[in-house]
Amino acid sequence: MVADVLNQIPDGSSLYVRPVGFISGPIAEGSGALPFRGSGRCFTGFVLYVRTPAGAIQHCYVGFAEFEKLPTGQHKDAIVDLLDGLATAHAPVAIGNGTSLPFTRPLVMGVLNVTPDSFSDGGKFVDVHTAVRHARAMAAAGADIIDIGGESTRPGAAPVWEGEEAERVVPVIEALADEGIALSIDSRNALVMEKAIEAGAHIINDVSAFTHDPDSLALASRLNVPVVLMHAQGDPRTMQDDPHYEHVVLDIYDYLAERIAACEAAGIQKANIIIDPGIGFGKRVVRDNMDLINGLMVFQALGCPVLLGASRKRFIGAITGVESAEERVAGSVAAAIMGAEQGANIIRVHDIRETAEAIKMVQASFDASAMDGMAPAG
Repeated sequence: MVADVLNQIPDGSSLYVRPVGFISGPIAEGSGALPFRGSGRCFTGFVLYVRTPAGAIQHCYVGFAEFEKLPTGQHKDAIVDLLDGLATAHAPVAIGNGTSLPFTRPLVMGVLNVTPDSFSDGGKFVDVHTAVRHARAMAAAGADIIDIGGESTRPGAAPVWEGEEAERVVPVIEALADEGIALSIDSRNALVMEKAIEAGAHIINDVSAFTHDPDSLALASRLNVPVVLMHAQGDPRTMQDDPHYEHVVLDIYDYLAERIAACEAAGIQKANIIIDPGIGFGKRVVRDNMDLINGLMVFQALGCPVLLGASRKRFIGAITGVESAEERVAGSVAAAIMGAEQGANIIRVHDIRETAEAIKMVQASFDASAMDGMAPAG
């Protein structure tokens, strides 16, 4: 059956894979299963998605026992490359303070908005001293990275003059630069990126994936720092007007693949690239965002660590009925757990302690699975 499917794939089609059939590590030895990104879990098969040049999307389940019997051919080779992306553990990403970010567990990125109008905590940390204290508290609570932003990108937000944006973030970064905390600058403007890195930030997190500012891509290449490429449909002012996708996971996969290629063509090493499907940025509130969380594993085939930013967002309120963003803690932690189980390597959140504790439990489950405590003693 699988051979018939591969033989009927039209030339020029795009292929995607989603791992399924997870089992514990020791049981998987010699079973033909593949390890999933060094997580201690293995998968025994995959769902193959095919998008034809005409736009039709087909899918089928493929077990490894059947797949291994297939003759070598163009489509099988392409699938093997995608499976390698799912199976290969991410190497640590080096950052400028002489350390690196290891992906042996999901990392926690703390949100620090030094803005008056962010959707959840706008106005709370506009004072430099207050912002620095909060960053230190987040690090103490378990944040691996602090993501500092000076422009709100919530739905409907107006752009901020880049000079004002820089004035908001640079003093905070300078105050934290020598404290051994990994710092990320959340900006889509080249001027702000450059000043932030000069002040001591280590990572650039661009919600536009270097499409907003024409100077940003070349700058990121020259700075030679890790970058986060996020998908957003439209800009903050209009992105929630009427978002539409043919297939939200595959459409965003293609977009991120194109942006990865653009970065590599500009001289950015793939080892420095992290990807983010952009929860809430030009997405239908519940359907698209939940489809993306459930489909996170598909993005691992692109070969880059995956970041999930779902904390306190509107879709959580729509599902739980909690209107206040600050009160969406339980829903946000649940989203973080789902993301970690679906292969997210970085979880971007507001509520650090609660999320860090939940992620430790998820990782303990992964570790126990690898040890296979259900196996008979012997």
